[in-house]
Amino acid sequence: MSDALLIHQEGAVRILTNNNPSMRNAITPAFYTGLLQELAKAEADPEVGAIILTGAGDFFCSGGDLNQLALRRAMAPAERRQGLENLHEIIRAIQSCSKPVIAAVEGGAAGAGLSLALACDMLVAARNAVFSVAYVKVGLTPDGGATAFLSGFMSRQMLTELCLTGDRLSAERLHAMGAVNRLSDAGAAVSEALLLAARVAAGPARASARIKRLCLSAYDTVSADQMELEAQLMVESQGDDEAAEGIGAFFARRAPDFVSLRNKPVLPD
Repeated sequence: MSDALLIHQEGAVRILTNNNPSMRNAITPAFYTGLLQELAKAEADPEVGAIILTGAGDFFCSGGDLNQLALRRAMAPAERRQGLENLHEIIRAIQSCSKPVIAAVEGGAAGAGLSLALACDMLVAARNAVFSVAYVKVGLTPDGGATAFLSGFMSRQMLTELCLTGDRLSAERLHAMGAVNRLSDAGAAVSEALLLAARVAAGPARASARIKRLCLSAYDTVSADQMELEAQLMVESQGDDEAAEGIGAFFARRAPDFVSLRNKPVLPD
């Protein structure tokens, strides 16, 4: 692994840090490769219950490297599309990972950095952080799911203004709109994210993965189909040792021990 992505473990929480602070953690090819690899490793590691994605220094991510983006003008459209798919593959990998992924944002998130932050399952931000769909300022259009994510909590009129002006939104405003889960003091976003991550990491891993799947599908699925998925996953959960442990602990008036069940497969009904 190159130093483009730093990996640190805190208990059951894997912290992945974009390490390009001299360029405000602009995204590099090495970061793309490293993040895909480390998400897959965290997915397969039973010692990992949750993941935090953050940036080194005082800024989460400034988006794509404009020096690299400028070179794409000379490329054929198919080559440009391939470069774009690297970002989209990362977004899909964050969402498809069965472990909850929490963004810890210091300073700000702009362009593709905004997409990375909003792709995560939960978001913790320093109160002084800012968020921007900055593409219009350099003659580009949003990517990485930015407009899809933003449309989930703001009106079309607000989304259009934000994308056409590139204006910044404060973390406090996004918190009021429901897009930021927790606010922290400046410099404490990772610490605040660790509290949230440790809490969810102690939960039932397989049930949590099913819950993440339900939450991701809830906004794009008609109610009848969503209820069907809920029924399927509830049937799975009822046959899982996690449910036996959780229900048994409730009646015994003790804390459930879900961690010891992480390696145990679900037996077929």
